[in-house]
Amino acid sequence: MSKQKIVVLTGAGMSAESGLKTFRDENGLWEGHDVMQVASPEGFAKNPDLVLEFYNQRRRQLLDVAPNQGHLALARLEQTFDVSIVTQNIDNLHEQAGSSHVVHLHGELFKARSTRNENYILDWTGDLVLGDSDENGHQLRPHIVWFGEMVPMLETAAQITQQAEILIIVGTSMQVYPAASLIHYAPSNTPIYFIDPRPNIRASDFENLTIIPKTAAEGVPTLVEHLFNR
Repeated sequence: MSKQKIVVLTGAGMSAESGLKTFRDENGLWEGHDVMQVASPEGFAKNPDLVLEFYNQRRRQLLDVAPNQGHLALARLEQTFDVSIVTQNIDNLHEQAGSSHVVHLHGELFKARSTRNENYILDWTGDLVLGDSDENGHQLRPHIVWFGEMVPMLETAAQITQQAEILIIVGTSMQVYPAASLIHYAPSNTPIYFIDPRPNIRASDFENLTIIPKTAAEGVPTLVEHLFNR
């Protein structure tokens, strides 16, 4: 008997309780930087040292944190369900927790890629500096989707969401496009669970929507127990 398909969409709130800071604060700054300085091709061209060091700091921080109860609960779902996770997060906490099918919409912090060949991708857990290059001598850059760049995994994510028999959304406002468009790919009347301590949607906004106004570390284990006990 085939397992029921669960698709999980996760955002910054999923990792916040592991100690990773969310993408940017209310004044639009990211760790004190204008996001366009550190998360755009123009910013990288203007000051590559700043951009590389910015992501080096993020990488070091990721080495010091661990998955929270929300990540671990999603991994447990695989005992009973066919689970795919589509995340906007660039950390690897879902993988650390044990989830085996994770699609990263915005790239991965522990990878680097060539500035000339986007398909030349390396695992990279240490610092990345000017002079680190691909086999042809071209500078490496963080394997991150920056503002103004295409989201290459979006089509894959849409195809996965179309298979959802249950859709779970955790720690994302679902207001930032193109990621926010994914909810519309779920089949009609698919049960949708929205977990966020400050939900910005109402139960009437989508068909068959349940809102769980809790953090990821609280709300996801609660929902997982509910799904196991149905």
